[in-house]
Amino acid sequence: MRRRLALTSLIDVIFLLLLFFMLTSTFSTYGEIELSQATAGSAAPGVPTERLFVQIGAERLVLNGAPITLDELATQVEAGQLLISLDDDTTAQRLVDLLVRVRGRDALSVMVLE
Repeated sequence: MRRRLALTSLIDVIFLLLLFFMLTSTFSTYGEIELSQATAGSAAPGVPTERLFVQIGAERLVLNGAPITLDELATQVEAGQLLISLDDDTTAQRLVDLLVRVRGRDALSVMVLE
């Protein structure tokens, strides 16, 4: 004599797994950074622009050869051309943190070097 297979316990397990994954997942909103393409001839000829060179790594941040913090960088960089060089250990989040600090300045041109 064959017994019927009870699916009630299987459905309970599926609902418990669904509940577990819903409660343990994180729902975060992602920020958006607008990136524009570089265009040739954007600066007027004969007008020198100040160039700032930033080296960024996982733990280090250097502006024109001098160590600096993200907060100091945001206050010191107002205009000119900002060239960003990435170390091998630089994370995407670290780069985004830097870009967020310097965005919104009309007189600042940002270029990430490869």
